[in-house]
Amino acid sequence: MSSYPPQAQDLFFEGNRCMTAGDAAQAEKCFLEALQIVPDFLEALVNLAWLQEGKGAFADAEASYWHALEIDPANVQLMLNLGVFLMQRKRFPEAETVYLQALAVMPDSAAVWSNYGVLLACLKREDEAEQCYRCALEIDGSYTRAGFNFSYILLRQGRFAEGWHYLESRQPAVDMATHFTCPRWRGEALAGKSVLIGFEGGHGDMIQFCRYAGVLKDRGAQHIAILCQPALKTLFASLQAVDQVFDFHENIPASDWDFWTPLLSLPHYCQTTLETIPAVVPYLTADPVRAGHYATLLPLAALRVGLVWQGNALFENDADRSLPSLALLRPLMEIAGIQFVSVQKGAGQEQLPLAGFPVLPLGAALEDFADTAALMVNLDLVISVDTAVAHLAGALGTPCWLLLPDYRTDWRWLTGRLDTPWYPGMRLFRQNAGGSWPAVIASVKEALELLVQERSAA
Repeated sequence: MSSYPPQAQDLFFEGNRCMTAGDAAQAEKCFLEALQIVPDFLEALVNLAWLQEGKGAFADAEASYWHALEIDPANVQLMLNLGVFLMQRKRFPEAETVYLQALAVMPDSAAVWSNYGVLLACLKREDEAEQCYRCALEIDGSYTRAGFNFSYILLRQGRFAEGWHYLESRQPAVDMATHFTCPRWRGEALAGKSVLIGFEGGHGDMIQFCRYAGVLKDRGAQHIAILCQPALKTLFASLQAVDQVFDFHENIPASDWDFWTPLLSLPHYCQTTLETIPAVVPYLTADPVRAGHYATLLPLAALRVGLVWQGNALFENDADRSLPSLALLRPLMEIAGIQFVSVQKGAGQEQLPLAGFPVLPLGAALEDFADTAALMVNLDLVISVDTAVAHLAGALGTPCWLLLPDYRTDWRWLTGRLDTPWYPGMRLFRQNAGGSWPAVIASVKEALELLVQERSAA
């Protein structure tokens, strides 16, 4: 880079400064001006591609990536970036070609083998993906990303012993590790001890794995506290095994515990197998006063069915797990004798007035998950995409039909099952290969018609 004209170098460094400051528009302007002076300025092209991708200018980003590779065709990091870019666009054959080229250049790169494994796992070529992950870990046993990626296919296959082990490769709770003065729990005896369970993951993760408070109590823990997101604090007060609930905005004592533990490490150190999943439901309960309030808002005679059709748009696989539109559920509205209720909160609510069919809009009034629980215990059924609401229904024991995508189905729903050992009674409706929602909705409609007939006969 020292051979470039000083003006181009100055623009590049100014672009980097703007990137660090969060001024993406000015950074892009600097890189473009630098490239006008030096069209083959590799470092500027790489940063420009990243910025273009970040703002959704995908065609421009791809052109920048390819231009950069023309300049430096043996640059493995560039190939990794381009491979991820192509995977995110679901251009899998092209991504595979790029990864194979990278392996030809650097066959001893743990990062390339791991990324290639991710691609193969997305394509459900899980045996090949496993070989890639094991190869990455053989090259570099400290490359934790490969272990973490590997854990997902192991857990999806129900190979829990090895899956929980590799899930520990994630980087959880760094702030908690520095905050607490007590040791992290790694399976030690708990008789008479106090434990703080730290928050980890999203709301759904917290709802699914907070059940392990009861497992720790059964192991003899005397006092258990749990740290969670603010929207869960009131709800988690209903956990019988928990003595204290904190949300992460509060000042948490650093030295009041014998142990602390990340939430998602509990299955590993409790040695959970498919047969020993703690699945006694309900383990969360709704406040009776709040539940009584929502009971007055619901019709008495109809089958009451809650609907959740979209998750958090920031989730990496949300475009596949969420329904693109509430209108896809229109076939369900042809069934008589049902009152549909929106449990949808946030994004997606705006579709209700445009749907063209009657759905009682109660989601907007829900202030936290304790409110959601109070509404759901008054429902006969919840039909939901893979979001925290589905986990809440399962934890409450409210019947739930879960709609699952074919692409990158979350590991916790295992492979090929239409039920789940985590939530007895929950029913899974899966997309066929290729990812069609209408076919799933048709299956749900058929099942719902049968449920209405059974209720009428009863």
